[in-house]
Amino acid sequence: MENAGYEAYYVGGCVRDSIMGRSMHDIDITTSARPEQTIAVFGEKNIIPTGLKHGTVTVWKEYEVTTYRIDGDYSDSRRPDEVHFTGDINEDLARRDFTMNAIAMDVRGNMVDPFGGRDDISAGVIRCVGIPEKRFGEDALRILRAVRFASQLGFSIDPATSMAIHSMCGELKKISAERVREELDKLICGKGAVEVLLEYSDVILSVIPEFAPSIGFDQRSPYHKYTVWEHILRAMETAPAENMMLRRALFFHDIAKPACATFDETGRGHFKGHDSVGADMTKEIMKRLRYDSKSIDTTVKLIVNHSAKLRTKADVKRMMNSIGDELFFVLMEMKKCDNLGKNEFVAEENIFFDELISIGHEIVDNDKCRTVSGLAVNGSDLITAGFRGCVIGEILDELLEKVITEELPNDRSALLEYIRRNKND
Repeated sequence: MENAGYEAYYVGGCVRDSIMGRSMHDIDITTSARPEQTIAVFGEKNIIPTGLKHGTVTVWKEYEVTTYRIDGDYSDSRRPDEVHFTGDINEDLARRDFTMNAIAMDVRGNMVDPFGGRDDISAGVIRCVGIPEKRFGEDALRILRAVRFASQLGFSIDPATSMAIHSMCGELKKISAERVREELDKLICGKGAVEVLLEYSDVILSVIPEFAPSIGFDQRSPYHKYTVWEHILRAMETAPAENMMLRRALFFHDIAKPACATFDETGRGHFKGHDSVGADMTKEIMKRLRYDSKSIDTTVKLIVNHSAKLRTKADVKRMMNSIGDELFFVLMEMKKCDNLGKNEFVAEENIFFDELISIGHEIVDNDKCRTVSGLAVNGSDLITAGFRGCVIGEILDELLEKVITEELPNDRSALLEYIRRNKND
């Protein structure tokens, strides 16, 4: 772009990450060139016209190149109704969300930083460019982005920006489910998620109001020292940040506790059925937020089983049969994280969960039968033996249970002999 006579800068998150010593991803470039001039520089075959109306083209399927612009009104709370191209990089930076994202850098490392973004990065502060209410009014998703950045980066939020977040978070209802979902997943995987979600629980309630009863709910249990909401967050925090499946399941795992709470004559809380009710609630929430069916299925399976009592090798095999080998190991880690969000003595049970994990690995390594498909006999064998209809499935389930409990070996001859002796009447 420079060789063709235009100004061009890296801009946004890639510059912020570079300043912080992080790897640069999703490289965006801003330029004085108009879209048609950018197309002329690179040739039409190397261009995807991803957003010509807003001055954006994608070069080589990798770089978003956008003309310096001034945004008009945002009637849809997402994109400006119209844009005006400008030749001034400072005017372009003035339309951006936060000072840390309003820094431009040329190929030689020279920076344009009219709003003090580098100082805010050094201080670990998230601050809106200009008036926070105006920035959030343009695109309400910026409210959730601010909270997400605070969680990911471990930054604090500037007081004026924070005040606007609390006063305007209801505007998130206008934002599409898909955009909310993407920010939420990143937020719950941040290193500062607990502190941020405790301080900005109202932001979460704007998009998942079902959490409202959990906030401040005293569990009145000897196992718990936190409210339901804080327990959820403390348990989630113990899961690896990169394990999205586990963090997401923990985020929702106790959402139904207030709805299922009963208190005995001593005042102690009990939450019978909160796992299955919570799984149903989570399924509806995730469908509303447009999660894919696989993510919904795995999350629901983990939540509905997170309170299941497993004591023996047979229990491990049954759970593997129910949810699959991979999810079994995730479930065990989920149980451990759940305990780490309770009173300290409860975590002693994690030694036992580690033993169950070892048993699980032994079962997998030795290919121990734990599913109907792993039986040494199948439906065709039962048809040959004269059985028909639904009774075939019932017999296979019975055989599997006996193999799981080691009452029978998973041996074809032994299983057929059992059928001959017990099922031909």
